[in-house]
Amino acid sequence: MEDYFNFVTSRYSVRSYDFDHQISKEKLMRVLETARMAPSAANRQPWKIMVIQSEILLQKLHEAYPAPWFAQANTVLVVKGYPDEAWTRNVDGYNSIETDLSILMTHLVQAAHAESLSTCWIEAFDPEKLREALGLNPDEVVFAITPLGYTPVGIKTVRPKSRKPLDEIVEWL
Repeated sequence: MEDYFNFVTSRYSVRSYDFDHQISKEKLMRVLETARMAPSAANRQPWKIMVIQSEILLQKLHEAYPAPWFAQANTVLVVKGYPDEAWTRNVDGYNSIETDLSILMTHLVQAAHAESLSTCWIEAFDPEKLREALGLNPDEVVFAITPLGYTPVGIKTVRPKSRKPLDEIVEWL
């Protein structure tokens, strides 16, 4: 169990990618297969994962999220969902789409970490530019995107993790 805790605490967001270092098909498929196993409310699985590797589409994504380091990635994963397919709670109409997509994205970034691939969970993109770039239908929502790839050799991208202490985030009743 100690290995799991070390694994989770060793994952970090990376903001530097080696464009020329391609991800093997086998690694990419293991990441996607692992993410596919993510739970969702009522097992609805109201999502799709878009694997963007086309240079034309990558450029359009970079316009939606123009951080210079983001343009270094040769693969971007887009998590999109279908609110109409997600479970909805009867008593108040709560729709589980964001929860479901958060779980899927967590599985994606952790599976990538298990394959020694780098990621950075991004929600700060321009949704209209992204929607246009990907030709999304009105019933599709983009929740998050992440570059996927390798950190350049010799680049240290780890920042110290700053987390609130447990007594600030846990309530004992």
